[in-house]
Amino acid sequence: MINRFYLEDYLSFDKVDLEFKSGLTVFTGASGAGKSILMSSILSLFGNSDAKPMISEVSIDNLKIDCEEYGVSLNEEFIIKQINTTKTRYLLNNQTISKKNLKEFCQIFSKHLHLKNVDDFQNNKIIDFLDFLAKKDDKNFENLLLNFKEKFKQLKELKQKLEKTNKDEQDLEELKEFAKFEIEKIKSIDPKVDEYDELKYIKDNLSKKDKIQDVLEKTQPFFNNIHQITSALKLLDKKSDFFDDCINELSNIFEQSKDDIANMDDINIEEVLDRIEKISNLQKRYGSIENALEHKKQKEIELEGYENILFEKAILEKNIKKFTILVDELSRELTEKRKNHIKTLENTINEYLQYLYLNGLKIELNEKDLDKNGKDEVYFSLNNTPLNKISSGEFNRIRLALLATKNKYECQNGGILFLDEIDANLSGKESESIARVLQELSEFYQIFAISHQPQLSATAHHHFLIQKEDNISTVKILNKKQRVQEISRMISGENITTQAIEFANELLG
Repeated sequence: MINRFYLEDYLSFDKVDLEFKSGLTVFTGASGAGKSILMSSILSLFGNSDAKPMISEVSIDNLKIDCEEYGVSLNEEFIIKQINTTKTRYLLNNQTISKKNLKEFCQIFSKHLHLKNVDDFQNNKIIDFLDFLAKKDDKNFENLLLNFKEKFKQLKELKQKLEKTNKDEQDLEELKEFAKFEIEKIKSIDPKVDEYDELKYIKDNLSKKDKIQDVLEKTQPFFNNIHQITSALKLLDKKSDFFDDCINELSNIFEQSKDDIANMDDINIEEVLDRIEKISNLQKRYGSIENALEHKKQKEIELEGYENILFEKAILEKNIKKFTILVDELSRELTEKRKNHIKTLENTINEYLQYLYLNGLKIELNEKDLDKNGKDEVYFSLNNTPLNKISSGEFNRIRLALLATKNKYECQNGGILFLDEIDANLSGKESESIARVLQELSEFYQIFAISHQPQLSATAHHHFLIQKEDNISTVKILNKKQRVQEISRMISGENITTQAIEFANELLG
C-alpha cells in the first residue's frame, strides 16, 4: 500500500506531504479546488498520467513483490520518484526507469479504472478467469488446458513450416539453381586449407629464383677452397670438428636450394598467380577457406532438402490434419467446461449489480477462429445491449461488479486501486450502492477515489479535503466534525442547512 505521498510545485499546489493507510480513501472539495490535479500527480508515479510536477514521490510497502533488478524485496518498502527539470525522469529505489517499464512494473500491484480503460473485458482475461474457476472445481481441467496449449503450439509450428515449404516450393527451381551454382563455384576451385600460404611461398621463391642462382654460384669458390682452411687448422693444432659441422650444414642448405630451383623449372608462374587470385577471392567472399568449405557443405544439405521438399510437404499436411482434429476436440472440451462456469460468473456479477441497481447482464460464449485460448469469445450484454453502447455510469458499475467478482474467488491481496469519476452523475441511491461494493473491495485493495457524492465520502475510511485559496491548493485529512461539515456542503451546497447536517451525521453514523 501507499503509506506516503509527497508533491512539490505542480500547478496550484506548492507542497503536499500526505500519509495514507489501508482501506478506502476519498478526496473531496469544491469544483476547481484541484482534486483531479492531485489524483493525476499520484497516477503519474505509476505511469498512468502525464502530470509533470517539479518533484513527486510515493513510498509503498506490504506488497508481495520481489524484483531483484530494482532492489524490491517481499513486503519491504520501496520508493518511486518523479523529477522534472529539463526533462522528466522516473526513479525506482533511486534507479532510473523508463515510463513504459515503470507502468509495466506497477501493473503487477495497481489498477487504474477509468472510462477509456476496457482491459478488464478483454477476451483473454475473461477466458483466463473462467479457466481459473474451472481449475478450482475440476482437478482434470488443468491437464486438459495444458494438453490443448501444447497441441495448439505444435499445430502452429507445423503450419508455419508448411507455409515456408509452400514458399520454398514456389521458388524451388531458383533456389536449386542458386545452390548448385554456389556449390560448383567452390567445387571447381577445390581449395585446400593453408593452400594460400603455400602458394605465396612458391610465388616469393619464383620471384627470387635468378638472384638465388647468382648468389649460389658466387659461393662456389669458397667451397672449392675448404681444404685450405682444414689444412691451416691442422697445422695450428686446432680441432676442425666445429668447422666441418658448419660446412656440412651450409652445404646441405645450398644443395636443397639448388634442388628447389631445379624443381621450379617445371612450375608455371602464370598458373600460380591465377590460383592465388582464385583462392584470394574465396577468402574475401567467405572470410576464410574453412568458411568457404562449410558454406559448400551447407548448400549441399540445402540442395538435398530441396530435392525432398515434396515428400516433406506431404508429411506436414498429414500431420496438420491429424493435429487439427485433435486440437478441435480439445477445444470443444474446453468450451463445454467453460460453459459450466459461465453461469457462475454471470450470477455473481449480477448479485453485485443488484446492489448497484442494475440487472439483466448476460454473458455468452460465441465461437471464433482458433487461437491459443481455444475457439471461445466472451460476449457481454446488458438487457440485450452490447457494452460499447451502454452509458458510462452503467459500464463503470459493471466493471466494478466484475472486479468484485474476481476478488471474491481469487482473494487478491495487497493491491492499489485508483478510481476515476466512479460516482459522477449518479443518484444518491446508486452512489450508496457503489460505496457498499467499494467497502467490500477495500478488504483486498487500498482504494483512492475522487468522490462527488456524500454517500461514498461518508463510507470512506479516510477523508481528505482539497481547498483552493488565492490560487493555492492545499490538502488536509478531516476529523469526524470536519467530515460532517464537508459532507453537509456536498448535500446542500455552500449554504449548509440543518437538514444537511442531520443527513451527514446519519450517513457517517
